[in-house]
Amino acid sequence: MIGIDLGTTNSLVAVVDGGIALVLADAEGRRLVPSVVHIPKNSSGGVLVGVPAKRSAHLAPATTFASMKRFMGRRSSEITAADQQNNAWQWELHGNAPAAVHTPHGPMLPEELAAEILKHLVSIANTRLDTQVTRAVITVPAYFNDSQRQATQRAGELAGLKVERIINEPTAAALAYGIDKLHTQAKIAVFDLGGGTFDISILQLQDGIFKVLSTSGDTQLGGDDIDNSIIHWIRGKIIELEPEFGFTPEIHQRIRSAAEEAKIRLSVDESAHLVFPFLTPDFSFECELSRAQLNDLARPTIRRTQSHCQRAMMDAGLEPTDLDQVILVGGQTRMPLVREWVNEVFGCREFEESHGSLRVGANPHKASGPRLNTSTNPDEAVALGAAIQAAILSGALKNVILMDVTPLSLGIETFGGLMNVIIPRNTTIPVKAGEMFTNALDYQKSMLIRILQGEREKAQDNWELGQLTIDFEPMLKATARVGVQFEIDSNGVLRVLARDTLTQVDKIVEIRSAVDVDDLAVQEMVESSVEHAFSDLAHRQWVEATLRAQQTLDAIRNGLTDYGDQLTDEETLSIKDNINQTLAILASGNTESGTGPLRDLKVALDSLDEASLPLADRMMEAISEQFLRDQGLIG
Repeated sequence: MIGIDLGTTNSLVAVVDGGIALVLADAEGRRLVPSVVHIPKNSSGGVLVGVPAKRSAHLAPATTFASMKRFMGRRSSEITAADQQNNAWQWELHGNAPAAVHTPHGPMLPEELAAEILKHLVSIANTRLDTQVTRAVITVPAYFNDSQRQATQRAGELAGLKVERIINEPTAAALAYGIDKLHTQAKIAVFDLGGGTFDISILQLQDGIFKVLSTSGDTQLGGDDIDNSIIHWIRGKIIELEPEFGFTPEIHQRIRSAAEEAKIRLSVDESAHLVFPFLTPDFSFECELSRAQLNDLARPTIRRTQSHCQRAMMDAGLEPTDLDQVILVGGQTRMPLVREWVNEVFGCREFEESHGSLRVGANPHKASGPRLNTSTNPDEAVALGAAIQAAILSGALKNVILMDVTPLSLGIETFGGLMNVIIPRNTTIPVKAGEMFTNALDYQKSMLIRILQGEREKAQDNWELGQLTIDFEPMLKATARVGVQFEIDSNGVLRVLARDTLTQVDKIVEIRSAVDVDDLAVQEMVESSVEHAFSDLAHRQWVEATLRAQQTLDAIRNGLTDYGDQLTDEETLSIKDNINQTLAILASGNTESGTGPLRDLKVALDSLDEASLPLADRMMEAISEQFLRDQGLIG
């Protein structure tokens, strides 16, 4: 079994051989395979992947596809104008259908192009291992949603692989860094900034088990954004000299390649000289880009990681001084500015490589701040971790267990339009949880279960993942029993089961459809839950109070119907007056008015309870008398 890092910029394949994890190289000795696919117009030419495809981008940018990972599992409505402007290929966008790109072979989904990269990686493994590889572990960003994970799984299947496990990239990186050799209770932050995605995960090691305490990130944040900033800077310099200059797709690709190369060089050098001979037959261009200028261009992108780091730490209930290490993953973390930024955010101590990459044994007294761990190649860490996980699953390695978490809460809509959370955010997966629900109306024949994902109290403010309807025998309100169970497997796939406990009839739905929102909305969901925390809580309290009030009113009305003739006129009038006062508050009250309506409702219910005490007494007397009669104790 192999481990695969399907990356935005580069992809890798790794395996554990003789207890040692290693990245497999192609025939030319290259371990990094550019995540680029070229579809030639001549259908007999075959698909090019990796370095040959990247070279083709200069000549045929419209049929050369890169960074497909950023678009996997996304809908047409989620493709932005910037996505279309920053790439030379044509999009096939239709309403809310899955986003596809136009190729000489017809429309192709990003995962279909990713499958070509996976096929190439499998061919490398087949050659190096001298066997036919059919099983793999593939990594994804921790913040990938269900749709993106399913797209990754499908890409593997299209490549002829049985995908045994999809694991989060930060968790895989922790395995590669050998974090399992740290002291028990060690806490680690994994800062993963790649070409197209960013993840921050906080992990804890306990008795050989990796537990993900929290995770945050952005699947639309990475080195590509820095490249785009450099590209816009270069284009601006050209326009200063030639205001009417026309940028063709071929010229744009030349600029993109130069921008990426300059960014890489400036991780070592203080300046880079960019030369563009004969952009047109009568125009050439060259300029100088310093590291300081690059830092100015890149800083806005890198700063976007801070809020995610702070949120992950807050969700884990930790301070930076509680961490033992911060490990860096992803090629973009080679950039000096990124390492300086991580030092600033976490208050890191520089990692002393001369002392080795790990601290073994009991936790020694440490100075404030975690160590910055850069001991493993950041480009290869995720692939190596995937290979280690593959070896764990095959039984070749033991005593290490991975436990990931779900990044957002999952639940269903309940009566009153509230979200009832069944699996809270940051719950360790795999997980199974459920609750019992009942009918809200008399003689209700079925229950519609809306499956929700999000952090808001109102169902309408969360995302609907799917629906299912369960039928049951018509009966009085609150007497039917329907069990709802949520199960998330090790790949992060959600299955929802609803069961009528009387007939034992099941309905099951597997969530493979997209969360039809922009990836940025995942981040916005968490932020909005914090922003609206007080108003959402007030709304929940009001809805729950009104439901309880309605139940009380129904019970008192039924009591008046059955036993009202045993009350005095004054007692009956007092109860009806209090009922009317309560109804008036229910009719006029709302959570927008602050806590006043809720307080008024509580006062009204207390007054109603007191007024209905004579009715309660008559009801208890009648029930007691009937009981004694049923027992034959009275005639």
